[in-house]
Amino acid sequence: MAHIFRIGISSDFKVDAAGQIPPVLAQLIDPLPNVEYSYYEQTGTDEQGPYLTAGDIADYDALLVLNSRITAATFAGLDRLSVIARWGVGYDKIDVPACTANDVVLAITVDAVRRPVAEAVITLLLALAKCLPAKDKVVRTGRWELRGAAPAVGLRGKVLGSIGLGNIGSEVFRLAAPFGFGRLLAADPYADAAHAAELGVELVDVETVFRESDFVTINAFLSEDTHHMVNAAQLARMKPTAYLINTSRGPLVNQNDLVAALEAGHLAGAGLDVFEEEPLPADHPLTRMENVILSPHSLAWTDDLYRDNGMGACESILSVFQGNAPKYPVNRDVLDRSGFQARLAQNQARWAAAIPS
Repeated sequence: MAHIFRIGISSDFKVDAAGQIPPVLAQLIDPLPNVEYSYYEQTGTDEQGPYLTAGDIADYDALLVLNSRITAATFAGLDRLSVIARWGVGYDKIDVPACTANDVVLAITVDAVRRPVAEAVITLLLALAKCLPAKDKVVRTGRWELRGAAPAVGLRGKVLGSIGLGNIGSEVFRLAAPFGFGRLLAADPYADAAHAAELGVELVDVETVFRESDFVTINAFLSEDTHHMVNAAQLARMKPTAYLINTSRGPLVNQNDLVAALEAGHLAGAGLDVFEEEPLPADHPLTRMENVILSPHSLAWTDDLYRDNGMGACESILSVFQGNAPKYPVNRDVLDRSGFQARLAQNQARWAAAIPS
């Protein structure tokens, strides 16, 4: 019980979110006695690529992760780890059942991403509707006589549809309210009818969203069930004047089917911040399409997202150190497991010893 509470931080923060974690650590972690942190590398490799091994993290009580891949093998022989705090909300690289089976809670930063990702959706929607890339090109090439060749689309009376009505999907509809959309549609088997009604959203099936929407935005988690949920059949239902927007996860959309649909004119265009393969190859067909807006999985990376993701993840770790459940656990079923409760009790005792009230 006397050992120091140790936090492992994935080393990819130094590259993919350079400079963002140290200020949060300085504010929340550095002032605490008996707490240490260090960066780790993931050294395992299998047919799916790099992953985190038990040896990489054997001495940690908590992990702060960005892109680490965590499998069942990660937990082999571990008896100290109690929380994995994901910097963000996606966790398709983390084996959630394995976390639960090994009495480790997985926490995400729901509050931090809600507004920035919803803003990214609206940004792509407006840029597509106003033909922003084409109009930018007119000015850059000096071809002002072409400025009317790509007429913009008004939003008033149009239909906005979302696949998903969770944290981000709901915020998208809140931000879209002033634009005067004629209908708001959402497909989500877990959506609460009262919540949807409060937002003015009609709950419909997936096919209806694709068939009737002028803008379809994807706001779903990636899982075995949702992989390639946007495919040729769904894209063929879209109006030829409609647009697809995806800021969630690339593999939710069958990218080959999307290219084929765009080439065939089954939809007017697309706004994509995520791709099946990242980085997207520079010679990919999507890069040559003028009716497609591309962003490198970073459109939501704002100053407030950086700050709040770090704060939220560290607060999750400190909650568990204090013997409490984090605010946004993914695997809620772990909270009642005796093994996890025992680790919480041990953490609570160590917190009380280190930081007397």
